[in-house]
Amino acid sequence: QVQLVESGGGLVQAGGSLRLSCAASGRTISSYSIGWFRQAPGKERDFVAAISWIGASPYYADSVKGRFTISRDNAKNMVYLQMNSLKSEDTAVYYCAARSGSAVTITKAYDYWGQGIQVTVSS
Repeated sequence: QVQLVESGGGLVQAGGSLRLSCAASGRTISSYSIGWFRQAPGKERDFVAAISWIGASPYYADSVKGRFTISRDNAKNMVYLQMNSLKSEDTAVYYCAARSGSAVTITKAYDYWGQGIQVTVSS
């Protein structure tokens, strides 16, 4: 069992930056792929970024490519999402999730989820 806790969210102006952190406990995350997802009010939960257990070839949604960077520190059991050039449409609750096996973009493929954290971008 893996427990995930997100932190680092908040209110930021458009064009600003935030770094989300995902802290894992219960088991080492070194063998898990990690994904970040987000859900805006009234919308489905969407894929944002994912990174494999070895940290290779991260995936990004087209909407965040070039602005967001996912990274991980297995020694610290942490995964990060650096978000730059934020836009109002990035406003959502952000979730980190873990799964055994390769990094994928499909929400239902992930077994463990954090409780989510709010990111609000004001225009």
